[in-house]
Amino acid sequence: MKLPGSEAHIWYFNSNDFDELDRYLQLLSQDELERVNRFKFEKDRKTYVLARGLLRILSERYLNIHADQVFFTYNQFGKPSYDLQTLVRFNVSHSGELIVLSFVAKGEVGVDVERIKTNFDIAKIAEGFFSKDEVSSLLAFPEEKRAKAFFNCWTRKEAFIKAKGVGLSFDLTSFSVSINDNSPELLRTQWNPNEKNDWKLFSFVPQEGYCSALSISSTIQKVSHFGLADLD
Repeated sequence: MKLPGSEAHIWYFNSNDFDELDRYLQLLSQDELERVNRFKFEKDRKTYVLARGLLRILSERYLNIHADQVFFTYNQFGKPSYDLQTLVRFNVSHSGELIVLSFVAKGEVGVDVERIKTNFDIAKIAEGFFSKDEVSSLLAFPEEKRAKAFFNCWTRKEAFIKAKGVGLSFDLTSFSVSINDNSPELLRTQWNPNEKNDWKLFSFVPQEGYCSALSISSTIQKVSHFGLADLD
């Protein structure tokens, strides 16, 4: 699988499209298998097994090595990377039945997918995690559109901090993203006014009822989308 430095690849999978898990279980490391056994619900177990298995299958193609030679290392905030010398970077997210994986050969990458929910106090959660300008923008939406706007914001913020590899302990109020459906953008960063120029944000609707965002280097010019049919 060729991955030009100017391109990002993003893959979408629905766990309901997979019946057999044995192929993917066989690819997991011992610590991943131990984690599988700790899941309380079968649907969460299935999604995790598929996410890690698919990551290795795709990594095999991007790195041109066998899947059983793919190992990972983690930074202090838990962001994974390949445990070998390569410019290829990846990120993984899953929510509900959806699994999203992204790959780049230049810079860093972060991806997030969330099932859109409405059974929570949107304004209260936003005030706890969003910047003041994001909260103001959110509350300007009619109530019936706030859930989608909330998850536009949430996934973009999550994708950005995952690309930076800083984890959820990072102050989410210290930067702002746009929250409208069109023109996703990193608007400001409190620590460096110029950093917003170093990143691009993209938003996608991988399936009805979900919201997904991708954060990549501003030097990347193209995002290509793939799915289950492209695995063959």
